[in-house]
Amino acid sequence: MANHETIALTPTAPPAPVRRLAKVWISTVLALFLVLVGLGIVMRLNQSALITLNNDFIYSLMTLHGLGMSGTLLASGLVIVWYLLSAREVRPYTTLMWIAYGLSMAGTAGLIVATMIGRFAPGWYVLYPLPFVNPTWPAWASGLAFVSLIVLGVSWLLVQFSLLAAMARRYGFGHLLGWQYFQRNGTPQEIPPIVLITTISLLAGTIATLCGAVFLLLNLAQWGGLASGYDPLLMKNMVFLFGHTIVNITMYLGIAAVYEVLPRFSGRSWPSNKIVVLSWNLALIFVLFAYFHHLYMDFVQPESFQYLGQIASYASSVPATVVTVFGVIGQVLHSGLKWRFIPIAFFLGIVGWVVGGFAAVIDSTIGVNSIFHNTLWVPAHFHTYFLMGYVLIALAMAYGVFYRESENVARTSLVVMLLGGYGFLASFYVGGVFGIPRRYASYSAMQIDALSGLGSKLALLAVVSALVFLAGFVIYLISLALKPSAASD
Repeated sequence: MANHETIALTPTAPPAPVRRLAKVWISTVLALFLVLVGLGIVMRLNQSALITLNNDFIYSLMTLHGLGMSGTLLASGLVIVWYLLSAREVRPYTTLMWIAYGLSMAGTAGLIVATMIGRFAPGWYVLYPLPFVNPTWPAWASGLAFVSLIVLGVSWLLVQFSLLAAMARRYGFGHLLGWQYFQRNGTPQEIPPIVLITTISLLAGTIATLCGAVFLLLNLAQWGGLASGYDPLLMKNMVFLFGHTIVNITMYLGIAAVYEVLPRFSGRSWPSNKIVVLSWNLALIFVLFAYFHHLYMDFVQPESFQYLGQIASYASSVPATVVTVFGVIGQVLHSGLKWRFIPIAFFLGIVGWVVGGFAAVIDSTIGVNSIFHNTLWVPAHFHTYFLMGYVLIALAMAYGVFYRESENVARTSLVVMLLGGYGFLASFYVGGVFGIPRRYASYSAMQIDALSGLGSKLALLAVVSALVFLAGFVIYLISLALKPSAASD
């Protein structure tokens, strides 16, 4: 048992079926996360010439790592808000959630086969027409990958639609965006921040997922010989709208959890108001257009889109981030909050979000992007707000759901994770500053083996700390298997 006073994540416990499914899904996500992190470390070891693997195999690992990590973390964010909202009587049908889980596992298995056996290796972006231009992998691998990704997309859409419908049943669809706070007469119906932010995230996520589905269906149609000759620039816009938005809403779902849970530890309320509502509604608009900064180097892109990407990239980083940061400060400052693992991880996760977001804003500046485009600076910034941002928040939530581990072990693991994680990220940032390109299987010819090697070793340190932290979950699951009476929840 935890060696501190227990503070539950929610004022009332979610229903038993929700708790069971959440634990199954979280356990699966943690296992997949560790495997995918391991793949990333293998790539860095190969890049630093500490090991030597076939280039085709490395690019298959790179594809699985990118696609798998994005999907795994998105799924964890959806489950986290579902778990928290269920305590507010926002309850999608559990059967649908189990179906989504099954589809997610099926899609994941298909993607693993396509990449690890079929050697499907165009990268996470599956950039058109790369899968059709003299690929080194068999045609069946491309088809299986397209189908698997579509199955995963159906899983995400099912959860997103279910959550939106459940929130609409509970609060009324017309109130989910919080526009009632701007009415002139009467008292507006209150909307919890987690509902507002989840709604924003799911609306953006649904648009992005549908766009990604169209992109994949077009690829599948060409693979099946039913169509061909799409505009590559249009296809690139579609895939980056999908990928960039999905990554951002995953972070937003983590932030929604912070809004909901942190007041449990600070003892202070964190209600919605006009500023919170306005900032997150603006975030919905900006996040859908910020992806244009990925296409600055596509000089045939309409020039107005490039300027729109610059404006949206800057604007998307301001309202929600600033309001959230000041909100977190208001929660913890002079509140008497006891710095247990969960609020510490939340706070540091917000810091990682801000640091990674600031690095992204730097890269999204047109003048800077002409230098940093497709260098190691790019994976540096998104690994920062994922690894040192969202992942810390997600681990805090997993800790709260299972709540069986030593507080001291969790804090110690967190310190080591921070040292290893930021050290690993520093190697990315330094490489980006010196113009080292990303997505290379090996950097031996560039003579930066030492830099890559140091980053790999620091990443291993972070993984070891995560394994120590997660050992508590394994022990807990074993205890459930040995004590059937404990499995009732």
